[in-house]
Amino acid sequence: MERRDWTDGHVERWKPVLPHLDPDIEGAVTRMTKLSVHLRRVREQSLVDLDLDRQEFDTLHKLAARGGKAAPSELAADLDLAPASVTGRLDALERRGFVRRTPSPTDRRRVDVELTDDGRSTWRGAMDTVGKEEYRLLGVLDADERGLLNDMLRRIMVVAEDRGGAGWD
Repeated sequence: MERRDWTDGHVERWKPVLPHLDPDIEGAVTRMTKLSVHLRRVREQSLVDLDLDRQEFDTLHKLAARGGKAAPSELAADLDLAPASVTGRLDALERRGFVRRTPSPTDRRRVDVELTDDGRSTWRGAMDTVGKEEYRLLGVLDADERGLLNDMLRRIMVVAEDRGGAGWD
């Protein structure tokens, strides 16, 4: 017999209350929610362990996604923030030695922001912690099963995004 999880008991408790409840839908949605909460907690704990707040991580993350170098205006757009808000974040990150501002080689009016080695290392530390937990959890599936799960979740997300879910990053 396959091992049971918390959600199995949850579905059993609700089935008599809601007789038309589809146990597969309720089970899948509940498990996805609980997994999301679990991974968020792991991520938040990794930030605590690295003495990094969420805003700092988000800024480092967006900068890393641009190859480690970007204009403040690009980061503002990526973070969906006003430029003044990004300036404050960059000031704090620069004081911590995670980023540096350098004059743009192409436009003297502009500065570029780049990750320092410490900034990249701190960002990688947070990413590695979460990544290890993701691999630990999904490692119970073989490669074909992971591909199938990914494809099925994509089909679900396409429907969700069609209902105005754009910008869920």
